[in-house]
Amino acid sequence: MNLGFIGTGKIASSVITGICSSQISFKKMIISHRNKKVSQKLKKKFKKIIIVKDNQKIIDNCEWIFLSVTPTVGKKIIKELRFRPNQTIISFISTITLSQLKRAIKVKAKIVRAIPLPPISLKKGPVPICPPNKKIKNFFNKIGTTVEIKNEKSSINFWSTSGMMAPFYEILRIMTNWLVRRGVKRNNAQNYITSLFLALSEDAVKNSKRDLKFLVKDSQTPRGLNEQGVRELTKLGFYKSLEKTLNSIHKRLSK
Repeated sequence: MNLGFIGTGKIASSVITGICSSQISFKKMIISHRNKKVSQKLKKKFKKIIIVKDNQKIIDNCEWIFLSVTPTVGKKIIKELRFRPNQTIISFISTITLSQLKRAIKVKAKIVRAIPLPPISLKKGPVPICPPNKKIKNFFNKIGTTVEIKNEKSSINFWSTSGMMAPFYEILRIMTNWLVRRGVKRNNAQNYITSLFLALSEDAVKNSKRDLKFLVKDSQTPRGLNEQGVRELTKLGFYKSLEKTLNSIHKRLSK
């Protein structure tokens, strides 16, 4: 089986790295040269990768096609490509719906939307897919944890929360810089903050069957530092602003 990637941005690069570092069996991986620097770096790193300039050549020579371009580019190029009914098409495009994809692709191919995130390059993290598909589920389970969603409207909720990735990293950056301004060496500060949040995330995953409010409660002591942190951030409207931003992203995706 040949795998084809149209678009070689951050998400595509992460998925490609995860695939090539896994036990997934494939003959060749044909990728677009759209991001020349990224595509050349991937080709140098992984032997099975072939770079082509023409997106149609990717379609013509691959059984599975991954669409990883921006919505603007996607709306422009997908309708011009000629797909085959026996192909599997996996879209990473955030704001192009299944019905829109079907109209643009024209043939009755298997079309699935997926939401991988950069940690997939480490073979970690959830990958929501819609609609459910056994082969695609098994595929992504080899490089992450597949979450099957039956209703596309519901999948928008997952797309919305994926918009919190950069804000999360921004929190780590701010905390690191805070330590640096107080005389801590940047390497030590960054290692501490990233390790701290990794440990907290792993603890949350381990306890994910419980309501997360118990973790919030268990991590506080009366008049303690964490109690102060939650109280002051709540008073400042930090958490309500977070929810407001999620609602705003969701509204944008629902248009």
